[in-house]
Amino acid sequence: MGAKSRWYVITGGFSSGKTTVCNLLEEMNYGVVPNAARVLIDEGLEKGIPVEETRKSEGEFQREVLARKLRDERRLLRNQITFLDNAVPCSIPYFALNEVDPQEALRFCERGLYAGVFLMDQLPYEHDYARTETEEFMLKLNGELRMAYTNLGYEVIKIPVVSPEERVRLILAHV
Repeated sequence: MGAKSRWYVITGGFSSGKTTVCNLLEEMNYGVVPNAARVLIDEGLEKGIPVEETRKSEGEFQREVLARKLRDERRLLRNQITFLDNAVPCSIPYFALNEVDPQEALRFCERGLYAGVFLMDQLPYEHDYARTETEEFMLKLNGELRMAYTNLGYEVIKIPVVSPEERVRLILAHV
């Protein structure tokens, strides 16, 4: 059975180059859905709300991220090639690693929805304004992301650490 959409997930821990790759794909005129967590943080900052305040309850923050992902995906056309900088199933490990019942996220996950899932190999950790997680958390996350998608029946395609342009080429070879 084929995928129910032409959507492709680009996932991986933070500092894995997802956003850089998504930006390059957008420059090539592909549809791209930005990372919901970063969008929520940026919206808070625009309103004068510091990152620490936005994320003071990580469980509530992760629920807001999931709600944003669900909203974003509902607005997409299933027959249009679109790349998602993390998708709904990515919430499963974020919930679990933040001591929130992952079933809250799992109940929204649909088998066979995505046409492909690409897991970015980890780059060296770089702290930025939106990241509050530790490097230890980051290292656990990649394995948990792979497991979440595998458990939902997806083949997860690993994208190695090469130049961003080469990563895009590797991804497009599977589209």
